Parts: sequence; C-alpha cells; structure tokens
Amino acid sequence: MSTLSYDSGIIYEFNKENPYTKEVSSGTTLTIQTYDCFQNQIQTPETEVSAIDWDKINPATGPIYIREAKPGDILKVKIEKIDIGDQGVMVVGPNLGVMGHCIEKMESKTLPIQEDKILFDTIELPLNKMIGVIGVAPDGEGVNCGTPGAHGGNMDNKLITEGATLYFPVFVEGALFALGDLHAAMGDGEVSVSGVEVAGEVTVTLEVVKGDLLKQPMLENEYSFVQIASASTLDEATKIATTEMIDRIVAKSKRSLSEITMLMSAVGQAEICQIVDPLMTARFVVPKWLLKQLDISLINE
Repeated sequence: MSTLSYDSGIIYEFNKENPYTKEVSSGTTLTIQTYDCFQNQIQTPETEVSAIDWDKINPATGPIYIREAKPGDILKVKIEKIDIGDQGVMVVGPNLGVMGHCIEKMESKTLPIQEDKILFDTIELPLNKMIGVIGVAPDGEGVNCGTPGAHGGNMDNKLITEGATLYFPVFVEGALFALGDLHAAMGDGEVSVSGVEVAGEVTVTLEVVKGDLLKQPMLENEYSFVQIASASTLDEATKIATTEMIDRIVAKSKRSLSEITMLMSAVGQAEICQIVDPLMTARFVVPKWLLKQLDISLINE
C-alpha cells in the first residue's frame, strides 16, 4: 500500500485545473498524510495567531486522479483508518464563528492528546477522529478548500470518520480527489470555527461506481445513509438534504412521494454539520433498518 505525503502536493482550492499528484486505479487503497488546517503553523501557546499566514488555511493533500472516473460517475471513498498526531489546537477570534462578535482578540489553545483523550487543561475530552475537508474537483470555477458544496470540500461533518463510506458525484475526468483538515474532536456546528485541529494521515479505498447518479455527497455507515448538502443558509441546506434523500428513496422504492415523506417525518433525522463556513452544511439521516424493509439500496453497486 502506498503513502501520499503532503510534501507531494497540497491544494487550497478544489479545481479541475489542478495538476494531480498521484494517479491510481479504481479499487486502490492508499494512505494520505495531512497538515492540520493551519498548515502546522501553531505549535506552541506562544504562537501569535494573528501573525500566521492566513492564506495557508485548510490545505488538502492531493489531488488524486482515478483513471476510471468520468463525469456522471460516483466516487466511493471508504475511510479505512484515521491516525492523528499527539497535539491538537483550537482558536477563537473576532468575527470568527458564532461568538466572534463578542471576542476581542485572537487566541489559541494547544491540546495534548494522550491515551485516546484530549487534555483541555484538567478536562478530558473523548476522541472523535474525523475529516473536515474531503471531496473532488467541481465543474466550472474552483472552490476554496474552506467552502463546502456539491463537490464535498469543507463539510465539517462529524460522521466522516473511520468506517464511514462517502459517495461523491464526479464532475471532471479523474475526479481529482483530495482531503485534509483532520479533527481529533468536533461538535455539530463547529461553533468556534475550529474543532480540535490536528495533523495526521488517513487510509482510504477509492472506487468508481458506474450506472448511478448523485447530485450531492452522501455518506454511509454501519447504521444509516446520510444525505449531505450545503447552501447559503442552514434552512436551505437542510431542505436540499431532505429533498434529495426523499426523491432518491421515492425513485428507488417506487413508492409515492406522500408515503416516503411521511416515513421520513417519522424516522428521518435532519441534523446540523457546521454553521460557520462560507456556506452552511446540513445532513439528513435515514436508518438502514428502514431501507431494508423498503428492500432498496440507495447506491447501485
């Protein structure tokens, strides 16, 4: 199994014009090394946060060209393993996140990670290793790695963790997949504008799915399928995620829109991913036990 180092190349925007750093075939498993979202610029409590290079934020390692991927396909990304460093960092500052209007200066906090715990002074926080930035190149103009969209990007969805599988619509030849912005932990909303930011490496298996269509990123884990969507407001993102999921289940099950809407209102979950990026991100979660009773699969494989 090969390893792609961040020294091989990083991007600050998902763009079809980016030269790829590695070419692989569908079915390849590889390990991708990542910087933290500050490109490892904050390593000690003495670092002056306002003085770091803010043009070097949310670097993603890649992109990776998958030979079989064509526009209209789906890229399946199985997250096999996430390994992280032994120290994370968090920041707050004026005009950042939900409370930025109340905070007067930039501050950071470095957090040791020991024995599967994050040490926040005397408080121990549980690990929730997850990926903040992950996706493919969009069609049209590039999208900054700090912004989410139909291509993925900075979705900051805490369900993007070990064992999860992501499905992305492919917009350009080769897909041009990249990832970065790992978190040792992050709550829904990411309200300060940072989780526990950490460097590390992610092992993924990349596979091209033919013969099915997808408009927005979708996630699968042991218990559920999750439709993800981003938009200018949280209301809009939630409605897109919900509508996309309902429309997909209607098409796959051949049941009526009214019936599926009632079922989703009974057991589906509309949830927040993040509310601090240039676009807001929401998800709609459907349990697999329901899909089993409907006798459908949401992704053709």
